[in-house]
Amino acid sequence: MIENLLVLLLKKLVLLPYQEVRLELNIELSKRIIDYSISSFNSKILVICPNNTLESNPTAKDLPNIGVLAKIKSKIELPNGNYRVIISGINRVMIKDYQNYSIDLSVLEAKVKRTYIDTSDKTEETAILRTLKGVIENYMTQNPQASNSVTNSIANIDDLDMLTDIITNYMPFDIKKKVSYMNEFDYVIRANSLIKDINLELQVIHIETKIDDELREAFDKEQRDYILKQKINKLNEELGINVDKQTEISLYNETIDGLSLPTKTKVKFKEEVRKYSYTSEANPDSSVIRNYLDIVLNLPWNTESKDETDSRKIKKSLDENHYGLNEVKQRIIEYIAIKKNNPDINAPIICLIGPPGVGKTTLGISISKALNREFYKISVGGLNDATELTGHKRTYLGSSPGKIIQGIKKCGTKNPVILIDEVDKIVSDFKGDPSAVLLDILDQNQNKTFTDNYIEEPFSLSKVLFILTANDINSIPTVLKDRLEIIQISSYTEFEKIDIAKKYIIPRIIKEYNIKKVKISDEELLYIINYFTKESGVRELTRVLEKLCRNVIISEKEVKTINHEFIMQILGPVKHDYYNTRPVHPGSVNTLGVTPYGGTIISVESIFIKGSGNIIITGNVKDSISESVRVAYSYIKANHKKFKIKEDILCNNDIHINALKYNIKKDGTSGGIAFTTSILSLILDKEIDNRIGFTGEITLHGDIYKVGGIKEKIIGAYNNGFEKVYIPLENKNDLESIPDEVKKHIEIICVSNYIEIFEHLF
Repeated sequence: MIENLLVLLLKKLVLLPYQEVRLELNIELSKRIIDYSISSFNSKILVICPNNTLESNPTAKDLPNIGVLAKIKSKIELPNGNYRVIISGINRVMIKDYQNYSIDLSVLEAKVKRTYIDTSDKTEETAILRTLKGVIENYMTQNPQASNSVTNSIANIDDLDMLTDIITNYMPFDIKKKVSYMNEFDYVIRANSLIKDINLELQVIHIETKIDDELREAFDKEQRDYILKQKINKLNEELGINVDKQTEISLYNETIDGLSLPTKTKVKFKEEVRKYSYTSEANPDSSVIRNYLDIVLNLPWNTESKDETDSRKIKKSLDENHYGLNEVKQRIIEYIAIKKNNPDINAPIICLIGPPGVGKTTLGISISKALNREFYKISVGGLNDATELTGHKRTYLGSSPGKIIQGIKKCGTKNPVILIDEVDKIVSDFKGDPSAVLLDILDQNQNKTFTDNYIEEPFSLSKVLFILTANDINSIPTVLKDRLEIIQISSYTEFEKIDIAKKYIIPRIIKEYNIKKVKISDEELLYIINYFTKESGVRELTRVLEKLCRNVIISEKEVKTINHEFIMQILGPVKHDYYNTRPVHPGSVNTLGVTPYGGTIISVESIFIKGSGNIIITGNVKDSISESVRVAYSYIKANHKKFKIKEDILCNNDIHINALKYNIKKDGTSGGIAFTTSILSLILDKEIDNRIGFTGEITLHGDIYKVGGIKEKIIGAYNNGFEKVYIPLENKNDLESIPDEVKKHIEIICVSNYIEIFEHLF
């Protein structure tokens, strides 16, 4: 007999015949299915389990061809709108096909047919019935968690079909196994499979029982050993012999009593000592608890180093170790001055942003020395595991506190200087997001109660002076950036590098190498800086000077002065061109850029190609650059009469623009006026001096808008020997931060519309 039934999908539950389930339904679709079944299908319903239980939106292909015809015995609507229903399985049915219910297309309807299996051999069926009952009774006896009610409920059942379903429902099979039993119509096959699976469960029970017995024996032996050791300890006490563990426990308690800690923390530590006192030495937990107590009781909970408060001494100490960086030095002096009035003030969270080699990392060491504080460095470049900072739970083997607590323990004070290096290179992936953990560590409102996963008790970080370093401010997460005092450190000019070399680098090398004082003129230092180093900082300059000093030591002749001849002999041919010596062509101009490593010069070139007025852009550029070039080209086309350009030149040729330095990804719109100048230079056949640089965003009307990184760009142009740069008029206020030495040697022209540049150059 074929009949139509509505379909109810149960993903994590298998309903078998002769089984009742209680469900609480909160999905509107499921509730409508129940209502339709009661009103139109005499409370009958088809219950199925999809083939793939992980599929969130199963299709008809994912649905099985066998289900269970069930009866809705009761439905109660709860106050929260959910349905509480009782559904009873009747028998298995074959599913012919699925279709949408005509009244509600979101509901699935199925045509089902009941199938009956008739076994002719009743003798075999009776034998299997008895075997199955015997196996299940043995299972109930062997399984300590089994209920006797199951044995009583199946005692009077002589229907093998019914018996297999009742036993299957009771057995602790997984969903996949129960689905296989639900899909089998032949109850003889089901019975034979049950006998096999129950025997397998019996073997598992025997193995588990054996393991439990062995563990119980080992535990009894451990307990016996522990009692014997306690008796020995008691006898030792009576005889006046020292007991090491008791002495250790007494020391732990004395240490806890001597610390000024919150009551809850003291109670926690006392509880750990108590657990340690009755834990056997043979128990692995004993060493875990001892390690924990050794770490937490040696933390500087109440130890704080005394700050240097004389601002003149602090400034002198900082100046002795670092050139410039006045803004950072001033901020440290301000903090110490305010701390005199309010000792409980939070330390600032300073983040130094600048190119490599300008002294960000070493400045942290200098600050710690100037303030008479301990120093600890944490490098987070490439870090992707947040537990490196917050520690591991003690449940893990080999667990330990995070880097923050490790640093404080190593420093021995609660107010060290902690340098978190390369914060812009933190990695966020499936292992976690360390930058999110840094929010708790650095937030002045939260770090007073910082809790390491290993320590499990709050430790105040409010006295710690955190200094972060980064090369690229754009790579620091915004939520983290909001908690930082950003201080930009710009590239050094060539004259600043000369001062650094004379006052810091060369004296340090002479002292370190223990050599006689050697002389080197400013001219030779300038020659080395311009032709052998190309950097924002002084790392390469330091390496070059160290190499020269090493060769002074090993030279056969006595060298008192490092002259030009000695430099050429040791360093060889020049590595960099100070001035741009490439040939100048129409269409060749220089735009000023900025990278995490400082200001840079990017050459732009243009050529004509026969075509139809299109423009081609190459040179590892992003979409913003391409759009900036198109804006520049459209501006020129719209004003070709003003620029005295023949229209046929623009219509009959394509222009190919290429940005050199392929190893740098070009992004942003600050090259707009450089691209405009390049195209006009090509069309008007006018060469542009390669010691002129451009930066600024251009609009379709020729207006020039403000751009970022002006200081780094102009210093980069100055270090590359440029004589003139064009910048937006809106950036005029940024010139106040440019060193006077730079402004003396380079002409900075502020413009508001491109026509001003055109009149200057063309």
